[in-house]
Amino acid sequence: MIVRDRTAIRRIDYSRPMRTAMKDGLVAASTEVFDYGCGHGDDVERLSQAGIRAFGWDPAHRPDGPRRDADIVNLGYVVNVVESPEERAQTIRAAWNYARDVLIVSARLKSEAETSAFDEFEDGCVTRIGTFQKFYEQHELRDWIQETLGESPVAAAPGVFYVFRHADRREQFVASRYRRRLAAPRIRLSYRLFEQHRELLQALMAFVTERGRLPEAEEVEVGSELANAFGSIKRAFQVVRRVTGREQWQAIYDERRTDLLVYLALGRFPRRPKFSSLPRSIQLDIKAFFKTYTAACAAGDDLLFAAGDMQKVDGACRQATFGKLMPTALYVHIGALNRLPPVLRVYEACARVLCGEVEGATIVKLRRMEPKVSYLSYPGFDAEAHPTLRFSIRVDLRILAVRCRDFTESTNPPILHRKESFVPEDYPQRDLFAALTVAEDSVGLFEEAADIGTLDNWNRRLAAKGLQVMGHTVVKRP
Repeated sequence: MIVRDRTAIRRIDYSRPMRTAMKDGLVAASTEVFDYGCGHGDDVERLSQAGIRAFGWDPAHRPDGPRRDADIVNLGYVVNVVESPEERAQTIRAAWNYARDVLIVSARLKSEAETSAFDEFEDGCVTRIGTFQKFYEQHELRDWIQETLGESPVAAAPGVFYVFRHADRREQFVASRYRRRLAAPRIRLSYRLFEQHRELLQALMAFVTERGRLPEAEEVEVGSELANAFGSIKRAFQVVRRVTGREQWQAIYDERRTDLLVYLALGRFPRRPKFSSLPRSIQLDIKAFFKTYTAACAAGDDLLFAAGDMQKVDGACRQATFGKLMPTALYVHIGALNRLPPVLRVYEACARVLCGEVEGATIVKLRRMEPKVSYLSYPGFDAEAHPTLRFSIRVDLRILAVRCRDFTESTNPPILHRKESFVPEDYPQRDLFAALTVAEDSVGLFEEAADIGTLDNWNRRLAAKGLQVMGHTVVKRP
């Protein structure tokens, strides 16, 4: 007999789907959250304590909880514990009917559990405590959601998907993922006209920094004031360019065009939306950068096909201005992905389309010869001289498979060396990392470098040299 109520667990923090949604800005103070199948209600309690309106219902633990519409509905690790495929489909449809804005669906992945120890049952297995589990492949879960609801889900994280009620909201969210954060150019000269209208012009500068183009009057609160003060928004921005210089704004234009191009390239997954269904802001972006949607889609297709050509991927890896280039892969810090050449940005983003954002990832490994992208977690990257690997997630784009590997219990995990090679030149601690590398190289610690990739081997090398690393400094062992 299947015992469903035993699947609910107690948590000391938010669940992974809720953490992901909060990080992505979907759950905020102004939203209302319905946790459908909330178990013991830990997420509901924490959200309420944070001032967010939240309520939950669970057939076993909170059968009297309210069931009504909410902005966000969380179906967290529910569909994987329902043994009947028909009831499973009914459950996700019921949750979807309550979602005004977004439905969050999560389930356990095959790569996260050892299923060989369980007994097969229906299309899943029975655990030792008598509960049912249906473990999914990432693409299998995505396809099931789409087939059941008739909506295209967005991968948020491994085993976590968002289903948006409105197409324009979905596209706005997807596009925001590929927009690099930029700072507005600094004012280098003082002009009386600029000083007279500083607040108006700074609002205009903020918009152009964000979108890379001039706004329509209704897109900024001060649109009519700018037109009254300068005659038009275009003339107002001419004043800004005289004060700040043209070169930096051209760089912002180029960056935003690339951001949009990456979004358009990935728009083919699963199918590119009609121009009329795009948010008006993106429609205006397309007109500003590409004139027509046809031309924009053609440019996006060219970039997408280039990202599928491993020779071009290899060439882009060789041309990257930062990152650790190895014979089979380029390793880069995850915080600098948007600085990579467009081909590599799309190549990596194709993996995220499948697996979503990987919480805790530090380094991204881009294979040069075969379509595979790995996300590596080194929690101590900044603080530790040679951080150890906690987990890795590999995405195989050829067979659409996601594989996880956990090193938390390993006594001899892989470690990193030469940390400065993974980051761009302006990374805050790059000089500190580089100084350590020079010091370690000067005392022969990198001789036969192939032998020092794991913690035990590195410690033996240090002991053999009579050295130890304290902080980011090499010292003699006492």
